[in-house]
Amino acid sequence: MEVYDLSPSPDSFLGNISTRSFVQTGDNVMIGGFIVQGTEQKRVIVRAIGPELTQYGVANVLADPTLELHDASGAVIASNGNWQHTITGGIITGDQVRDIIATGLAPRDPRESAIIADLPAGNYTAIVRGVSNTTGVALVEVYDLGE
Repeated sequence: MEVYDLSPSPDSFLGNISTRSFVQTGDNVMIGGFIVQGTEQKRVIVRAIGPELTQYGVANVLADPTLELHDASGAVIASNGNWQHTITGGIITGDQVRDIIATGLAPRDPRESAIIADLPAGNYTAIVRGVSNTTGVALVEVYDLGE
């Protein structure tokens, strides 16, 4: 999927992009790429949603999604397994739970994953896997927090 901003306005921006897919194992995980443009850092929240999808009638959801954020070189710059437990390392230097809640975009299920990141211009990849090589339908989302 590709999205293009056709607005001639210099202050237009894409607020969110997401995709839903069946997450498998090995090389068949879910991969969502996005690009940060401009000269300023962009604050985003990246989410991996699974169990929450059942309320929308989605069957066979990924019960426990994990999320990795990679930079253009392929290096893992952040990861999360359960959004209520921050994994520090890479670009994540402290607990993110309060910040995630403050966005109004906190996942509804504690098994789902979320990362807040201040990203410089560049290409990024979000990778969603199932804990213990489980499979199922998941959603990967990136929201521009406009900060």
